Amino acid sequence: MRFDVITIFPSFFEEYFSKGILHKGCEKGLLEVNVHDLRDWTTDKHRTVDDACFGEGSGMVMKVGPIYRAVSDIKLKNKKSLVVLFTPRGKKFNQKKASKLTEYDQVIMICGRYEGVDERVAKHIADEKISIGSFVLMGGEIPAMAVVETVARLVPGVIGKESFLKERKKKESFIEYPQYTRPEVFEADEKKWKVPSVLLSGNHKEVEKWKNKKGKLIK
Repeated sequence: MRFDVITIFPSFFEEYFSKGILHKGCEKGLLEVNVHDLRDWTTDKHRTVDDACFGEGSGMVMKVGPIYRAVSDIKLKNKKSLVVLFTPRGKKFNQKKASKLTEYDQVIMICGRYEGVDERVAKHIADEKISIGSFVLMGGEIPAMAVVETVARLVPGVIGKESFLKERKKKESFIEYPQYTRPEVFEADEKKWKVPSVLLSGNHKEVEKWKNKKGKLIK
Protein backbone atom coordinates (compact mmCIF):
# COMPACT_ATOMS: atom_id res chain seq x y z
CA MET A 1 0.00 0.00 0.00
CA ARG A 2 1.28 3.47 -0.90
CA PHE A 3 0.88 6.73 1.00
CA ASP A 4 1.78 10.11 -0.51
CA VAL A 5 1.86 13.16 1.76
CA ILE A 6 1.85 16.68 0.30
CA THR A 7 3.17 19.29 2.73
CA ILE A 8 5.26 22.46 2.94
CA PHE A 9 7.16 20.94 5.87
CA PRO A 10 8.52 17.59 4.62
CA SER A 11 11.20 17.55 7.33
CA PHE A 12 8.45 17.05 9.94
CA PHE A 13 8.10 13.47 8.71
CA GLU A 14 11.74 12.43 8.34
CA GLU A 15 12.23 11.03 11.84
CA TYR A 16 8.68 9.73 12.16
CA PHE A 17 8.73 7.54 9.06
CA SER A 18 12.36 6.43 9.39
CA LYS A 19 11.92 4.49 12.64
CA GLY A 20 9.88 1.68 14.12
CA ILE A 21 7.17 -0.48 12.61
CA LEU A 22 6.34 1.87 9.73
CA HIS A 23 9.96 1.82 8.58
CA LYS A 24 10.08 -1.98 8.87
CA GLY A 25 6.86 -2.23 6.86
CA CYS A 26 8.50 -0.22 4.09
CA GLU A 27 11.62 -2.39 4.22
CA LYS A 28 9.45 -5.50 3.82
CA GLY A 29 7.79 -3.98 0.76
CA LEU A 30 4.37 -3.96 2.45
CA LEU A 31 4.21 -0.16 2.58
CA GLU A 32 5.50 2.76 0.57
CA VAL A 33 5.47 6.20 2.20
CA ASN A 34 6.46 9.26 0.16
CA VAL A 35 6.58 12.83 1.47
CA HIS A 36 6.43 15.60 -1.14
CA ASP A 37 7.35 19.28 -0.79
CA LEU A 38 4.45 21.29 -2.23
CA ARG A 39 6.86 24.07 -3.18
CA ASP A 40 8.26 21.80 -5.91
CA TRP A 41 5.05 22.48 -7.86
CA THR A 42 5.15 26.29 -7.65
CA THR A 43 5.89 28.39 -10.76
CA ASP A 44 7.49 31.56 -9.36
CA LYS A 45 11.01 32.21 -8.11
CA HIS A 46 9.79 32.67 -4.53
CA ARG A 47 8.08 29.24 -4.58
CA THR A 48 4.84 30.79 -3.32
CA VAL A 49 2.17 28.41 -1.99
CA ASP A 50 -0.21 30.92 -0.37
CA ASP A 51 -1.91 34.27 -0.95
CA ALA A 52 -4.30 36.69 0.76
CA CYS A 53 -7.88 35.49 0.94
CA PHE A 54 -10.77 37.11 -0.89
CA GLY A 55 -13.66 38.62 1.07
CA GLU A 56 -11.65 40.65 3.57
CA GLY A 57 -10.69 37.63 5.62
CA SER A 58 -7.57 37.55 7.75
CA GLY A 59 -4.62 35.25 7.23
CA MET A 60 -3.21 33.54 4.17
CA VAL A 61 -4.82 30.78 2.12
CA MET A 62 -3.00 27.98 0.32
CA LYS A 63 -3.29 28.28 -3.46
CA VAL A 64 -5.12 25.76 -5.61
CA GLY A 65 -2.56 25.71 -8.46
CA PRO A 66 0.41 24.02 -6.75
CA ILE A 67 -1.87 21.48 -5.10
CA TYR A 68 -3.57 20.64 -8.40
CA ARG A 69 -0.23 20.12 -10.14
CA ALA A 70 1.16 18.05 -7.26
CA VAL A 71 -1.81 15.69 -7.13
CA SER A 72 -1.85 15.34 -10.92
CA ASP A 73 1.82 14.29 -10.95
CA ILE A 74 1.68 12.02 -7.92
CA LYS A 75 -1.54 10.15 -8.67
CA LEU A 76 -0.86 6.66 -10.00
CA LYS A 77 -2.35 5.71 -13.33
CA ASN A 78 -4.57 2.63 -13.51
CA LYS A 79 -4.53 2.24 -9.72
CA LYS A 80 -7.22 2.70 -7.10
CA SER A 81 -6.27 6.06 -5.55
CA LEU A 82 -7.94 8.30 -2.99
CA VAL A 83 -7.14 11.98 -2.43
CA VAL A 84 -7.71 13.20 1.14
CA LEU A 85 -7.80 16.79 2.39
CA PHE A 86 -7.48 17.31 6.15
CA THR A 87 -9.91 19.93 7.43
CA PRO A 88 -11.88 20.51 10.67
CA ARG A 89 -14.99 20.49 8.47
CA GLY A 90 -14.33 16.95 7.29
CA LYS A 91 -15.86 13.66 8.38
CA LYS A 92 -14.49 12.26 11.62
CA PHE A 93 -11.76 9.69 11.11
CA ASN A 94 -12.38 6.39 12.89
CA GLN A 95 -11.45 2.71 12.76
CA LYS A 96 -14.12 1.94 10.18
CA LYS A 97 -12.72 4.61 7.86
CA ALA A 98 -9.19 3.29 8.42
CA SER A 99 -10.37 -0.16 7.36
CA LYS A 100 -11.97 1.30 4.22
CA LEU A 101 -8.73 3.05 3.27
CA THR A 102 -6.89 -0.28 3.12
CA GLU A 103 -8.96 -1.05 0.01
CA TYR A 104 -6.98 1.54 -1.96
CA ASP A 105 -3.64 1.08 -3.68
CA GLN A 106 -2.69 4.69 -2.99
CA VAL A 107 -3.83 7.34 -0.52
CA ILE A 108 -2.73 10.93 -1.26
CA MET A 109 -2.96 13.30 1.72
CA ILE A 110 -3.01 17.09 1.39
CA CYS A 111 -1.74 18.91 4.50
CA GLY A 112 -3.09 22.43 4.78
CA ARG A 113 -1.46 25.30 6.66
CA TYR A 114 -2.03 28.98 7.45
CA GLU A 115 -5.67 30.13 7.47
CA GLY A 116 -6.77 27.24 5.28
CA VAL A 117 -6.83 25.82 1.76
CA ASP A 118 -8.59 27.28 -1.29
CA GLU A 119 -12.06 25.70 -1.26
CA ARG A 120 -11.65 24.57 -4.88
CA VAL A 121 -9.26 21.93 -3.58
CA ALA A 122 -12.04 20.50 -1.39
CA LYS A 123 -14.62 20.71 -4.17
CA HIS A 124 -12.68 19.55 -7.21
CA ILE A 125 -9.43 17.79 -6.18
CA ALA A 126 -10.03 15.93 -2.92
CA ASP A 127 -12.16 12.79 -2.96
CA GLU A 128 -12.70 12.97 0.80
CA LYS A 129 -12.38 15.56 3.55
CA ILE A 130 -11.25 14.13 6.89
CA SER A 131 -10.97 15.48 10.43
CA ILE A 132 -9.27 13.65 13.30
CA GLY A 133 -11.28 15.45 15.98
CA SER A 134 -13.38 18.42 17.05
CA PHE A 135 -10.48 20.83 17.32
CA VAL A 136 -8.39 22.99 15.01
CA LEU A 137 -4.69 22.25 14.47
CA MET A 138 -2.09 24.45 12.80
CA GLY A 139 -1.81 22.09 9.85
CA GLY A 140 -2.51 18.66 8.42
CA GLU A 141 0.81 17.03 9.24
CA ILE A 142 -0.25 15.45 12.54
CA PRO A 143 -3.49 14.10 11.01
CA ALA A 144 -1.44 12.63 8.14
CA MET A 145 0.83 10.82 10.60
CA ALA A 146 -2.19 9.52 12.51
CA VAL A 147 -3.92 8.24 9.38
CA VAL A 148 -0.80 6.54 7.98
CA GLU A 149 -0.14 4.76 11.27
CA THR A 150 -3.76 3.70 11.80
CA VAL A 151 -4.19 2.36 8.28
CA ALA A 152 -0.73 0.82 7.98
CA ARG A 153 -1.20 -1.37 11.05
CA LEU A 154 -4.19 -2.99 9.30
CA VAL A 155 -2.04 -4.12 6.37
CA PRO A 156 -1.30 -7.83 6.90
CA GLY A 157 2.28 -8.41 8.04
CA VAL A 158 3.06 -4.84 9.09
CA ILE A 159 2.67 -5.36 12.87
CA GLY A 160 4.01 -8.90 12.94
CA LYS A 161 2.28 -12.21 12.41
CA GLU A 162 -1.03 -12.11 10.56
CA SER A 163 -2.59 -14.02 13.47
CA PHE A 164 -2.26 -10.87 15.61
CA LEU A 165 -4.37 -8.90 13.16
CA LYS A 166 -6.96 -11.68 12.94
CA GLU A 167 -7.19 -11.78 16.74
CA ARG A 168 -7.90 -8.05 17.04
CA LYS A 169 -9.82 -7.18 13.87
CA LYS A 170 -13.60 -7.64 14.00
CA LYS A 171 -14.91 -6.88 10.51
CA GLU A 172 -14.28 -3.12 10.13
CA SER A 173 -13.67 -2.61 13.85
CA PHE A 174 -10.78 -3.36 16.20
CA ILE A 175 -11.01 -4.77 19.71
CA GLU A 176 -8.87 -3.30 22.48
CA TYR A 177 -8.68 -4.98 25.89
CA PRO A 178 -6.53 -4.55 29.03
CA GLN A 179 -3.11 -6.21 28.87
CA TYR A 180 -0.55 -7.12 31.52
CA THR A 181 3.03 -8.37 31.71
CA ARG A 182 5.53 -9.35 34.43
CA PRO A 183 5.67 -9.02 37.40
CA GLU A 184 2.48 -10.81 38.40
CA VAL A 185 2.34 -8.60 41.49
CA PHE A 186 3.73 -5.06 41.45
CA GLU A 187 4.58 -3.74 44.91
CA ALA A 188 5.36 -0.09 45.66
CA ASP A 189 4.64 2.25 48.60
CA GLU A 190 2.68 -0.49 50.43
CA LYS A 191 0.52 -1.06 47.34
CA LYS A 192 0.03 -4.40 45.63
CA TRP A 193 -1.32 -4.40 42.09
CA LYS A 194 -2.05 -7.89 40.79
CA VAL A 195 -2.59 -9.36 37.36
CA PRO A 196 -6.12 -10.84 37.00
CA SER A 197 -5.92 -14.50 37.94
CA VAL A 198 -7.74 -15.66 34.80
CA LEU A 199 -4.79 -14.50 32.69
CA LEU A 200 -2.48 -16.76 34.70
CA SER A 201 -4.78 -19.78 34.55
CA GLY A 202 -3.72 -21.19 31.19
CA ASN A 203 -7.40 -21.74 30.36
CA HIS A 204 -7.61 -20.35 26.82
CA LYS A 205 -11.40 -20.45 26.71
CA GLU A 206 -11.73 -18.45 29.93
CA VAL A 207 -9.06 -15.98 28.82
CA GLU A 208 -10.95 -15.41 25.57
CA LYS A 209 -14.19 -14.85 27.51
CA TRP A 210 -12.39 -12.33 29.75
CA LYS A 211 -11.00 -10.45 26.74
CA ASN A 212 -14.43 -10.22 25.13
CA LYS A 213 -15.97 -9.01 28.39
CA LYS A 214 -13.30 -6.41 29.19
CA GLY A 215 -12.56 -5.38 25.63
CA LYS A 216 -13.90 -2.33 23.84
CA LEU A 217 -14.78 -2.40 20.18
CA ILE A 218 -13.13 0.56 18.42
CA LYS A 219 -15.32 1.50 15.46
